[in-house]
Amino acid sequence: MDLTLTKARHLLRQGEASSRELADACLAEIRSRDGAIHAFLDVYEEDARAAADRADDRRADGRSAGPLDGIPIALKDNLLYQGKRCTAGSRMLATYTAVTNATVTQKLLDGGAVIVGKTNLDEFAMGSSTERSAFGPTKHPRDPERVPGGSSGGSAAAVAARMCPAALGSDTGGSIRQPASFCGVVGLKPTYGRVSRSGLIAMASSLDQIGPIATTVDDAAMLLEAIQGRDPLDQTTANVEPFVPDWREDLAGVRVGLPTQAWGAGIDRGVRERTEEAIRMLARAGAEVKEIDLPYADEALAVYYVIMPCEVSANLARFDGVRYGLRKEGLPLIETYAAARAEGFGPEVRRRILLGTYALSRGYYDAYYLQAKKVQSLIRGAYEEAFREVDVIATPTAPTTAFRIGEKTADPLTMYLEDIFTVGVNVAGVPAVSVPCGDAEGLPVGLQLIGSWFKEADLLAVAQVVERRRG
Repeated sequence: MDLTLTKARHLLRQGEASSRELADACLAEIRSRDGAIHAFLDVYEEDARAAADRADDRRADGRSAGPLDGIPIALKDNLLYQGKRCTAGSRMLATYTAVTNATVTQKLLDGGAVIVGKTNLDEFAMGSSTERSAFGPTKHPRDPERVPGGSSGGSAAAVAARMCPAALGSDTGGSIRQPASFCGVVGLKPTYGRVSRSGLIAMASSLDQIGPIATTVDDAAMLLEAIQGRDPLDQTTANVEPFVPDWREDLAGVRVGLPTQAWGAGIDRGVRERTEEAIRMLARAGAEVKEIDLPYADEALAVYYVIMPCEVSANLARFDGVRYGLRKEGLPLIETYAAARAEGFGPEVRRRILLGTYALSRGYYDAYYLQAKKVQSLIRGAYEEAFREVDVIATPTAPTTAFRIGEKTADPLTMYLEDIFTVGVNVAGVPAVSVPCGDAEGLPVGLQLIGSWFKEADLLAVAQVVERRRG
């Protein structure tokens, strides 16, 4: 089923398909393919059909709810959906049922979207491969021996396998863009504050951002339009002009910067070749391409891996087996805490909690967390300076294509280096998109384009030119 959001909307408007037919087609594809891929943790067949029928009734009465009315979409399983299980990929929340909707979920429902299911993820979104889910790994749609990326690997795999036309993910250090690159789809991390985080199970609150994973740039833009906006439930959402797509035929007058820090050693040959071809394509489309200096880019990974675990330690403290999470009965209080967290959290989550707690502890706070926050300010300043010189920054999304399952789990540092090109975007809070730019040895490669704060329209216009010129 080769269905995009744009195509689905056209079919519905022209009366060439009903919402029920679209939902049935997606559900049939999930039944057919997901046994081998494991992109979904829960599938809502009855609810999806009922929602599709309501959309068809609205359309028959001439009262469509909006551009996404009647179109199937999936949610990453760290986004609350009232009355449905929300596990965050963890045994700690294996039986938790959401009592409310995330703001983005409510916006999709208000717009008539048909939510077909929840997708798999690394536990509490901590990982780059979706191997760290308590419910088993997701596999790459092209090669079941490889990972789909992470932590939004279930969402990316579901879209790439055409089990749904689009899905929502979350991105704390590259968790939308890297799996989008690995799976050959489009992944957009919006500006921090563009989309509400209310109802997202937090990993690192100052870095987390919800965004779309889709087949095309047009589709990513359509989904961003639906979920963006100021939210009184999230005081970090920004009061800015809404995102409105602004497409262009060519890139005349657009300045594209290539950071010298991002194009050194460590990039696989095939990734380098495909991304360099995409850069030449930008130049042929009229863009002015030039090398730029992006100071502190090398420090961004270190800053991220101090700030993120510190916020993880604080955010996950609530999951103690008493207030929230896995309850172990019949034990004294301290033993209850210890048993709940030992059994409820996987090894990667425990590792990050310990690192963050250490960095926040007395005697180390100034040396680690406070120092990282100071360098974070320098990184933001470096991006501000770069965007005075260029409109868009281009890098590979990831240094490699999809690696084999189990290849990097034994060495956390090797896994963390998969985020080398993506974490700086979250540290600075700027928007970025991964757009497919070809294959290397049969596996997808993504080009990352980074824009200035709240300039998603300009960013996606450049990404669409890459997509269109590749055909």
